[in-house]
Amino acid sequence: MRWILLLLVLLNVFYYVWHQQQAPLRAKEVAPVQSYQGERKDIRLLSETSGGQSPSVIASESHGSDEGEGSVCLYLGGFERQAEAQEVEQRLLSLDIKAQVREMDAAAGVEYWVYLDPLASRQASLRQLRELQARRVDSYIITQGDLANGISLGIFPRSDSADVAMQRLREAGYEPKMRELSRSHRSFWVRVAPKSRRLADDSLLRRLAGDFVGLQHQLMPCESVALPQ
Repeated sequence: MRWILLLLVLLNVFYYVWHQQQAPLRAKEVAPVQSYQGERKDIRLLSETSGGQSPSVIASESHGSDEGEGSVCLYLGGFERQAEAQEVEQRLLSLDIKAQVREMDAAAGVEYWVYLDPLASRQASLRQLRELQARRVDSYIITQGDLANGISLGIFPRSDSADVAMQRLREAGYEPKMRELSRSHRSFWVRVAPKSRRLADDSLLRRLAGDFVGLQHQLMPCESVALPQ
């Protein structure tokens, strides 16, 4: 019995060694040479695409602008309506002149706001408002800002008009105050980029002035006109 078991063990060892020698090697998967060459065509050195320039030079050129600090742009406009400025913009773009509509808020004088300070509570201010309205005084409650719950008594274009209104209120037993408010005027302009200024010559400006009544033109710093918020 012992010899039979030993024989079986020897046969298993012999079979294992023979099987390892006869098993075929597995081939490693390798991509075809053609596909490798096809992918390689999409790979280019920086020196091939940028003419030998360094990456820092390429980056500065791609992010550069023709409207650096201190650049001067030509502005056309002074229009009351945005649509008129857009017509000029389209005319310039059709001539390959880089242009863009911008808005300008210019100071246009001062207005005078007459008001009453807020009272201890909103209910007290509302009672005062009803009292003023019963006296036929144009007034309304202020809902926002540092004067919230105060009462607005009107905005006047001239200081003498505001003084007359304040005197009448004092005679009625109130203590009005006045603030000066800056009044702005919004107009629309077309900004011509610095590199396109040479294309907007005198003859073109004359033609535009003939087609658009009241057209103005002036040179200003490119960053002087703020974009709308």
